[in-house]
Formats: sequence, C-alpha cells, structure tokens
Amino acid sequence: MKKERISKRKLQSIETRNRIFEAARQLISEHGFENVSVDSIVETAAVSKGAFYVHFESKDALAFELVNYYTNLADIDYKSFLATLSDQQSVFDVLVLLAEKIAFFLTESIGYENMKVLYKSHLSKTFDTMPAMSYSRELYKIFAEVLEKGVQRGEIREDVSVDSLAKHLILAIRGIAFEWCMRYPDFDLKEQILDHFKILLYGLKK
Repeated sequence: MKKERISKRKLQSIETRNRIFEAARQLISEHGFENVSVDSIVETAAVSKGAFYVHFESKDALAFELVNYYTNLADIDYKSFLATLSDQQSVFDVLVLLAEKIAFFLTESIGYENMKVLYKSHLSKTFDTMPAMSYSRELYKIFAEVLEKGVQRGEIREDVSVDSLAKHLILAIRGIAFEWCMRYPDFDLKEQILDHFKILLYGLKK
C-alpha cells in the first residue's frame, strides 16, 4: 500500500504547533500556569499570536493538552517504575513504593503552582481536566493490577473489588495532594503520602 506523503505546509504546521506546545510546557513548568501569558508563549516559541490561535483555541485549550500530556507521562512513568520492582516484594510494600513515586512526580514534575491550578480547575471547570480524573486512565489499571496480584497471593481481602480498592487509594492520594496545596509550604507531600499509605495498608495495630 502506497504511503500518503505529508505536504510541506502540513509539516510546517505540525512543527509550529509542537514549538508552541513545548514553549508553553517549559514556561509553565518554570513559572506556573497562571503566571504565563499567551504573549510570553509566542515570544518564546518565536511565532505570531495568530499562529497560536490557529493551533489552540485559547490558553485553556492548551492547558487541556498539557493535562493530557502530563497524565500520560505520569502513567508511563509509574508503569515503568513498577517493572523495576522485585516480584517477590509484598504487595503492600509495592503500593507504598508506588505512592512514594507518585508523590515524587507531583512535586518534581508538576509542582505546587500547577497542582493548585489543576485542583482549582477541577472545581471551577475552567478547562477540561478529564484526562487526569477519568476512571479509565492507566493509573487506575496500575493500582488494580497490583491489588489483583495481592488477592491472588492471599495478601489482600476479597470482599471488596480491586476496582473499588484502587479508587479509594487514589482518592487518598488526591486528598493529601489537596492538603499539600492548602498548607504549602509547611506540608511535606512525600512524607505525608508515605505516612498515610502505611496507616491505610498496615492498619492501626501495634
């Protein structure tokens, strides 16, 4: 089957879009979403403002693309991390290590300023945050797979579905991350997620 050739104009359009996206990603990573304007994005990307609006309806539309990008990046990172762990480790220990990895990604790759904007947008519906919130995202499958392994080994209770357990563990992470946003900088997200997960998974017994 003959491959369809991409025109020079189409390639230029893709390149321009990628430059705008990458400029926005770098600026927002450094300064936070609310502190970056469309003007600063196009200046960094060395394109016109008109070119920006050809590819993105608004800054909020670009934000949706960024949420989708970081959601996919995070889930790939978490899955790759799990692949490095020994199959002999307790499922409880694996879940604690996974929670620690998530905390590291939120603090180092996303950052407080952008997490604050994300939570604000979840509530105000400023832009579509569904990629991060969807129950079909890879993160839920990752947790469910780990928990299912625990059920098969007899480490995890069987009277609650792994899907429900996965949702509750992710709810815990979201709640702690929200607390981090409210109490920043006097709140260590990594430390609190670890402490919370150890209590959730190992219980309150001596």
